[in-house]
Amino acid sequence: MEGHTKPKIVIEPPGPKAREIIKRDEKLTSPSLTRTAPLVGVRSEGVWIEDIDGNVFLDFGSGIAVANIGHSNKKVVEAIKRQSDTCDHINSCDYYTVPQVEYGEKLLAKLPGNFAKRVFFGNSGAEAVECAIKMAKWHSGGKPYIIGFIGGFHGRTMGALSLTTTNTAARRFFFPMMPGVMHVPYAYCYRCVFKQSYPDCGMWCLGYIEEVVFKKLISPDEAAGLIVEPIQGAGGYIVPPNEFIPGLRKICDTYGMTMIADEIQTGFGRTGKMLCCEHWNVTPDIIVMSKAIAGGLPMSACISKAEFMDWAPGAHENTLGANPIVVAAALAVLDVLTEERLIENAEKVGAYMLKRFNEVMGECDLVGDVRGKGMMLGIELVKDRETKEYATKERDDLILRTFKRGLLILGAGPSSVRLAPPLITTIEQAETGIGIFEEELKAVSK
Repeated sequence: MEGHTKPKIVIEPPGPKAREIIKRDEKLTSPSLTRTAPLVGVRSEGVWIEDIDGNVFLDFGSGIAVANIGHSNKKVVEAIKRQSDTCDHINSCDYYTVPQVEYGEKLLAKLPGNFAKRVFFGNSGAEAVECAIKMAKWHSGGKPYIIGFIGGFHGRTMGALSLTTTNTAARRFFFPMMPGVMHVPYAYCYRCVFKQSYPDCGMWCLGYIEEVVFKKLISPDEAAGLIVEPIQGAGGYIVPPNEFIPGLRKICDTYGMTMIADEIQTGFGRTGKMLCCEHWNVTPDIIVMSKAIAGGLPMSACISKAEFMDWAPGAHENTLGANPIVVAAALAVLDVLTEERLIENAEKVGAYMLKRFNEVMGECDLVGDVRGKGMMLGIELVKDRETKEYATKERDDLILRTFKRGLLILGAGPSSVRLAPPLITTIEQAETGIGIFEEELKAVSK
């Protein structure tokens, strides 16, 4: 697929081969899967994905912020092949492996905090969240409450689901979930639930925790901790004001709570820093990471200050965590991020894209808000900028229109588009995607 400078549509997607696969899929797989567009991908390389009919798409979604170093990176592929030839599986709950130790040392060295750290490896973001919940409760001596944020997404297993509040579809019919979860508003200034305006609000979303939750709902000495996405992902790529994340750190310190940062979507350079929390010089007690960790292979990490992982043997284990082949891929991902300076590229190209999308906003009233850090950009569509009425249908139409033009984008929240191109994306490639986006956005707005 080398040599592509723009998308290539040879037959309007979905083509006949894609339609046949989709027809077969509909008879087999769970209808709970939501599908953004009728893409049947068969090849991927760099920023490009080719479908079964030969169409080539520019990927502005990275498989939901997974392909940070690009698709099918050669160093990662070679690392997988080498490890496959020597050792395919050693269960880390019973034995030891060299790759797990080497990766743990390299990963922890790249994370903020001049203190000892420990890590538990899992297979998915939701599994990492489950680990963090259990660790926070254990370390607190069994305190019952965990605080989460409205609009947050942390997974769909029953513990993680209890903290997920992006919409009711994920939660419907699954009550009772994990008890002891208290939801509070996120700092979503474009749609403040308190009908305030930043900065005149005095950051009441922080004050609400101390003045309402801790005085009328739960005693703070019963709260094990809180979990927060530094930038909300599935909720709409919502960037909080600069006071918010440091304010949460202060609340946790004041009341002896564990601060859990869900960096599953924001980590590994996505926002122009290794961790998004670094934008505010905040060091969480526990960090959960997944998605981009192993270049598309299933893996996660739950990292904590060493003293927080004080639980007993058998308190938390798994079979497939830190599989040697997956860890080999993860080691290669870290090397590529560093050697190719992709975090710096995310900051540079992301800033360019943010500037360009603000220009698009100035030319199209359908755009209500543009926000982001690095290559994590949210564009919220509204029918009216005064009323901020959701433009859900228009957003969905836009996604399908850009798909037919060879650009892959994703939805988030009721009417936002989330853009998360691979961190290898150049300004020229970014401009190609922005051009398609702008043309189709104007067509939808008409």
